Amino acid sequence: MAKQHIVFSLNGGVVEILVEPRTLLIHALRETLGQTGSHIGCETSHCGACTVDFNGKSVKSCTVLAVQADGGEVLTVEGLAHNGALHPVQEGFMQEHGLQCGFCTPGMLIRAYRFLQENPSPTDEDIRMGMSGNLCRCTGYQNIVKAVQYAANKLRATQGA
Repeated sequence: MAKQHIVFSLNGGVVEILVEPRTLLIHALRETLGQTGSHIGCETSHCGACTVDFNGKSVKSCTVLAVQADGGEVLTVEGLAHNGALHPVQEGFMQEHGLQCGFCTPGMLIRAYRFLQENPSPTDEDIRMGMSGNLCRCTGYQNIVKAVQYAANKLRATQGA
């Protein structure tokens, strides 16, 4: 099968890779580009461990072909921190103990990042609904909700809202 040349923005930088047309984005990210933060969980789009931000939307990268990223923008968990400073979502998960084993955390962080852009002043119920496509087997979710609220409060404070 002939490989296709694709170019896209990854965490703010431009990448160029050759992929087979059937290659899933999660595999291109992890195996070709070395971005191993996003995890391969169920490979059926149910768990959300592979969630990335793609063209301004949360997507499960196990359901997107890498060739679909051509010309697009992808943000993975590796791209959240800037200049060594954690993003408020990362800080929230740390401060509020929003993780245990950490397997779901990259997908949770990226979904929370996008969710807070969609809803900067969420209620706890909004957070539960907004994060419902990402599953966690360890935490019971309460600290994840607290972590997202922490990030929402910090983002609002830094944006003067």
